This record gives sequence, C-alpha cells and structure tokens, in this order.
Amino acid sequence: MSQEREHIKCLIIGSGPAGYTAAIYAARADLKPVVYTGLVPGGQLTQTTDVDNFPGYPKGILGPELMEDLKSQAERFGTEVRFGYVTKVNLEGEIKEIEIDGSKIVTADTVIISTGATAKWLGLESEQKYNGFGVSACAVCDGFFFKNREVAIVGAGDTAAEEATYLAKLASKVHMLVRRDEFRASKAMVHRVLNTPNIEIHYNTEAVEILGDGQVVTGVKVINNQTQATTDIPVDGFFVAIGHKPNTELFTGLLDMDETGYLITKADSTQTNIEGVFACGDVQDHIYRQAITAAGTGCMAALEAERYLAAKEHAIAE
Repeated sequence: MSQEREHIKCLIIGSGPAGYTAAIYAARADLKPVVYTGLVPGGQLTQTTDVDNFPGYPKGILGPELMEDLKSQAERFGTEVRFGYVTKVNLEGEIKEIEIDGSKIVTADTVIISTGATAKWLGLESEQKYNGFGVSACAVCDGFFFKNREVAIVGAGDTAAEEATYLAKLASKVHMLVRRDEFRASKAMVHRVLNTPNIEIHYNTEAVEILGDGQVVTGVKVINNQTQATTDIPVDGFFVAIGHKPNTELFTGLLDMDETGYLITKADSTQTNIEGVFACGDVQDHIYRQAITAAGTGCMAALEAERYLAAKEHAIAE
C-alpha cells in the first residue's frame, strides 16, 4: 500500500520558541510553512510555570501560555501547525523526504530542524512531582524565584559549577551535591565554586528523594554513598544540572554533530552540512539554552531558508 504524499516549501520539525519563530518569519516570507509539533507541542516551556525573562511580558507569563501565543502568532500569518512526529528522514538531494508518524511522506524544498534538547533527570518520582514547583533544570531561568532562600543543585561538571555560582548570587545558600569525591568540571570552574563562600559542597552525596508539602519543595533527602548515612537538607529549590540530551537521533549519520549529539551549523549561520537544511534552537545550542536565543536562531533559519530558495529560483530563471 503506497503512502500518502504531499509537497511543501518549508517544513519545520519541532514547535518550541525556535520552531514557532521560524514559522512566523517563514510565513511572512510566503514560504507557507508547515510545523510538525513532535510529541511535546510547545517543547520544554510547556513544562515550565512562570517565565519572567522573555521580552515583552513585563509581568511574566506561564510557559504554556507563552507557547500558545507564539503558536497563534505563527498561525495568524498562515502557518499550518500539525500534531505529528517525524519517524524517518532522507535529506539528500534538492527535495527532502520526511516520513510522518510512519504513515505519510512529506517532501520539502527546505527543512528547519528545531527539535530541541531534553534535560537529563535523576529519575526520582518526587523529582517529576515537583517539576516546576521547586524543581528545575535551568538555574538561569528559575534562580530568581529563590532569592535569599536556600537551594540545592546536583551535578559535578562545568554546567553544574557555573549554575551553582550563578545561584549563589541570588540564594542565601547553595548546597552542591557531588556524587564522587571530586568534580568533573574544569579547574577554573572548580576554583570559582570553592571560592564562593555561600556554596557548601557535599561530596560522595546523592539525592534520594525531593521532599515537599504536596505543593512545593521543602527539602531533599540525601545519602552519603560511602557511609550510607542519610540526611534531610531543608531547601526551597532543587536544581538538576547533569546535562541535556539533544533530540537528534533521527539525523545520526546524516548531519554533522559534536561528540554529545548537538547539530553543528556553519559559523554565523543555521546552515547544516546539507544544503537546504537548517537547525535552530537548543538542538544546536549547548551554551545558552534560553527561549529568547532559541527564538533568535529560529528567525535566522527562516531568513536563510528564504534566501536559499530565492537563490535557487534566480538560478533557474537565468
């Protein structure tokens, strides 16, 4: 049985701030973009409560509401947003071939990848229970809510060290939980942590359970993996900084990636190693990982897709 087929100018894979911003710009350029949302329409921000650092919202906004605003704006200019999951891609050649939900083939002149990255979690049931209510995977996003309060952060790499020092500027005290008896972070980052007076390091320590009152976090139960002694540490916030995983499995062997799986784009560009394929947002950004930077690269991807198509049309006309 043959699969249903459809051809479009601009296919956007993913529906976070990068994907919807790309859609807004692509639609205004008359590229008639189609967005396939993926399994989590709106991306990571739909799992966030208050967003206070996105420009244009002086009183803050809930993450799901922000994503609904971006979706509505994209649709206002003619973007077609569809719930669906990309199951296979063939990006070789001028016309890209994408399988949706294993049952439909979409061919596209340009593809914008904005599949994002997923935070790595500890796997505790209580961690997910209080996610957004004291538990966070982004200190820069949520640290402000814990000004002059005690927090805990788990991790031992550069990201954890950087986020711990960032939190220390806001929180009264930061409890840093390090699983081994040493850091994995660079010496410079470790030096910064050790010289920050309100960071207390707990070596050989693992989180066992996030404690709460049913609504918000009130502490964390930890275990010393050498002595097996358990302790309850009273905190109002619990930050997980053990890394992110870019959602790039679909593109393995097709697109250039770094050692951790983030897509590599050309300098000052969202262009991947395949012409007509662009990447934006957290799927190619392991440094900033903010909604506003994702939106910025979404704009870049759409502008570059427009220029790519215009250059092709000009070449054909000649």
